[in-house]
Amino acid sequence: MPGLIRGVARTAVVAGTATAVSNRVSRRQAGRWGAQEQSQGAAYQEPVQYQEPAPYQQPTPPPATSMDDKIAQLRELAALKEAGVLTDAELEAQKEKILAS
Repeated sequence: MPGLIRGVARTAVVAGTATAVSNRVSRRQAGRWGAQEQSQGAAYQEPVQYQEPAPYQQPTPPPATSMDDKIAQLRELAALKEAGVLTDAELEAQKEKILAS
């Protein structure tokens, strides 16, 4: 019988200690969370209101190149053709692009 009483007493002491420690931890955490809520409450800001996005606007086209710029580009193409860098087909394709802009 003394062994049984000793075991029960030991269990009661362990359970009591565990309960006391658990309560202390709970109170400490509640205090920390309360302090956090107070500090967050002071820093609380109203949520940002939704704003409609700006309507889509077509990008502005690049400025039209002047005739002088086009002539300069065509002369450069002719020089590249004479140097053998461009073929006849490549020259014609580039000329169409320049003249179309």
